[in-house]
Amino acid sequence: MPRVRRCRQLGCHAMVTFPDHYCQQHYEHEAEYLASRQRWARSNDKQYTHKYNTVIRYRNEDKRQQYNFYRTRQWSHLRQRVLERDHYLCAYCKVQGTIMPAKTVDHIVPIEFDETLKASVDNLAVICGSCHRAKTDWEQSYYGTGQGNELQSVTPINDVSSIVVLMNN
Repeated sequence: MPRVRRCRQLGCHAMVTFPDHYCQQHYEHEAEYLASRQRWARSNDKQYTHKYNTVIRYRNEDKRQQYNFYRTRQWSHLRQRVLERDHYLCAYCKVQGTIMPAKTVDHIVPIEFDETLKASVDNLAVICGSCHRAKTDWEQSYYGTGQGNELQSVTPINDVSSIVVLMNN
């Protein structure tokens, strides 16, 4: 007799044969569920985490020092000051006329480009996840930050509204 289990869809009591997790009626959720399980397994895999930390994150001594700054008491106090100053709202969305809650504090001019600004409150802004991804992509093309890129000799832009205009183009 084949092994069976209940469908993972809330409220559905249909029985499903192994290795499936959803019945025929809710089968469209199967791929999404399997992908989420793979993401979870990858994040809890010591070998993957070790490779990420040693090869990507801490690829050289400069990057190691940059990331160690985020573990200091100075950074936690700076971060809290900026969050309270901006009322936990994304500064980049605010320029575009929307209000989006956020908890990430970002350097307006990346510290990889100008390390002297890493502890300056004026160089910090609260940013949401979608703006942070767009800004990171823009920084990689404008400043040349990120792995495999070479830093450009450009003038730093420290105005959030100007960055939003350039990000969206």
